[in-house]
Amino acid sequence: MTMANTESQPVTLPTDLRITTPRHHVLIFAVLLGLLLVAPFMLYPVFLMKVLCFALFASALNLLLGYGGLLSFGHAAFFGSASYVAAHAAKVWGLTPELAILLGTAAGAVLGLGIGSLAIRRQGIYFAMVTLAFAQMVFFFALQVPFTGGEDGIQAVPRGHLFGLIDLSNDLTLYFVVLLIVFGGLMLIYRIIHSPFGQVLKAIRDNEPRSISLGYKVNRYKLAVFVMSATLAGLAGATKAIVFQLASLTDVYWTMSGEVVLMTLLGGMGTIFGPFVGAGLIVTMENYFAGFGAWVTVLQGIVFVITVLLFREGIVGVVARWTKKSL
Repeated sequence: MTMANTESQPVTLPTDLRITTPRHHVLIFAVLLGLLLVAPFMLYPVFLMKVLCFALFASALNLLLGYGGLLSFGHAAFFGSASYVAAHAAKVWGLTPELAILLGTAAGAVLGLGIGSLAIRRQGIYFAMVTLAFAQMVFFFALQVPFTGGEDGIQAVPRGHLFGLIDLSNDLTLYFVVLLIVFGGLMLIYRIIHSPFGQVLKAIRDNEPRSISLGYKVNRYKLAVFVMSATLAGLAGATKAIVFQLASLTDVYWTMSGEVVLMTLLGGMGTIFGPFVGAGLIVTMENYFAGFGAWVTVLQGIVFVITVLLFREGIVGVVARWTKKSL
């Protein structure tokens, strides 16, 4: 692909990528889906659902950070807000779980549009600090308003019946519903990344001034990917509220934003499957090392330092470099 072609036909560049899916990606998706289908018969379904929810959350951030080049320290705002809205809709309004999740996802999208419209006016560390500031505003809002339950959160959220027919009180049944949601979200992210829109995003990430010189409306692309990321983060948060029947301040606190950044970096920023690996690693440590109390944070820090030193591109990023294939 030559420089001349890039300048004369900037819009038609991604056409080949749009219709071609690497065979190894198809194989990985098939293997991943197969493992997830049999996993609940060998591991605790609630634990697996937690991994899936956070994998989708990390994938949403990775779309913004790994492919858009925008580091957000405030993604917990979308995750937590959607969690509260979905929990309130299911418990107080009596909506079915699919409607509660859709409403929570919509809340994340609307909040993402509002925050993103202001945040994209800044770059680099200033962008990150603006998102953190807005997230803290959302946190204090959640702490003060009555419908969130304050420090107690919204508890005993009913799982309900999917479409009024399928009882989700059974963990195994709910697991397959969550798997469908998360895998659908992952496929949507994959489609976005491998579309002309995704290729423009990568160009903006790599060389924003050149993208501007080619005539792309950079801020529109940034806002679009910010809203997409916020919407998917909202989907993860709303699903999590139904799974655990709880929405709490933890979901919207700044440490949640830091945790999802950690998942993305550990797994491999700018990779498709990295967030799944990072989320699985962090959630596993939190669950199986819970007996160490506060030392779990120290263990996470040690794992992060080791990963940074030995796997600078993240675990999946290093594997991709070794195999010379995109992952």
